[in-house]
Amino acid sequence: MELACYAASEENSLGREYNESGPSHRNQFQRDRDRVVHSSAFRRLEYKTQVFVNHVGDMFRTRLTHSIEVAQIGRTICRALHLNEDLTEAVCLAHDLGHTPFGHAGQDELNLCMKEFGGFEHNLQSLRVVDVLEEKYAEFTGLNLMYETREGILKHCSRAKAKELGNIGQRFLDRLQPGLEAQVADFADQIAYNNHDVDDGLRAGLISFDQLSSCELFSREQTLVEKRWPDLSSKRMIHEVIRRMINTLVSDLIETSQANIQSLNPSTIHEVRKAGKPLVCLSESVAAQNTELKRFLNKHLYQHPKVEKMSEEAKQVIRQLFDGFMKAPELLPGEVQKNIGQQENEQGKARVIADYIAGMTDRFALSEGERISQ
Repeated sequence: MELACYAASEENSLGREYNESGPSHRNQFQRDRDRVVHSSAFRRLEYKTQVFVNHVGDMFRTRLTHSIEVAQIGRTICRALHLNEDLTEAVCLAHDLGHTPFGHAGQDELNLCMKEFGGFEHNLQSLRVVDVLEEKYAEFTGLNLMYETREGILKHCSRAKAKELGNIGQRFLDRLQPGLEAQVADFADQIAYNNHDVDDGLRAGLISFDQLSSCELFSREQTLVEKRWPDLSSKRMIHEVIRRMINTLVSDLIETSQANIQSLNPSTIHEVRKAGKPLVCLSESVAAQNTELKRFLNKHLYQHPKVEKMSEEAKQVIRQLFDGFMKAPELLPGEVQKNIGQQENEQGKARVIADYIAGMTDRFALSEGERISQ
């Protein structure tokens, strides 16, 4: 497929921090994707929760399955917009590498633990994973990904943090937009997250069809499916409605984004960055429906008593691990202790411990919590 003139490409890329010879049988962004897939952090996503703690059931989504689903949606959108599919796939597969065990509950608690030491945010941690924490190559630290891949991973950043990040943080200081591939990856994440959480929530019995009928996006598709297949089983009904919801959102996103791009008529990626606002977005009406669904999930799924109970237990484990390791770093593996010994202050020590905890799977975090409490 021929890329649009405003798409990211090897020719207009800002490149890698460390110079490398070009790949022989793939392009630079395919190399990035492959490096992400072969990373230790990516493998651990298999045992990190999406909404439900990993050991609760084997039918629920993990960060790994979520990332694959995000990449599939992202590639579809990019193909329609003549953007760089390989770049978006790399970003989608890498976007959750820095997520803690136990999902957002784990992140929130680790951020509280790190309050006096610079805080914790999973987008920044994902960038830290690919820039610093992965140790696989003899010539450099991290994965040495292309600038555009790293840009897409860092979706959000405060101005204070941006000042510490060099060229990757500069766009936040200059108030520039990321490339369209990064914008696509951001929306693909939202679409996959919301709709697949509906799926998991329904199958877990924590939300119901009746409750979801208050959401226009869901009720419209449900009505159409019930009218055409009145005797459809509940399992197939869930899948049919959700796939139609995803199609509605993706189709609207493509059409709205195409109109925005045509209106600006950029001839280079630099004009995209200077657009003043994202060009990839939903129409006003569909965006409102998507927001309604997000609010529903926040109220009825993420704040469901059973989910909140799991979340509170998860937060206790994170707090126990952080406090325990801060007080007794000898409980840590030798390599982590060695890293702590190289730090100049408590902030550096806390960051090493946060890196270690954030890299844990749900199961390992639970077992480590039990070990250090004995």
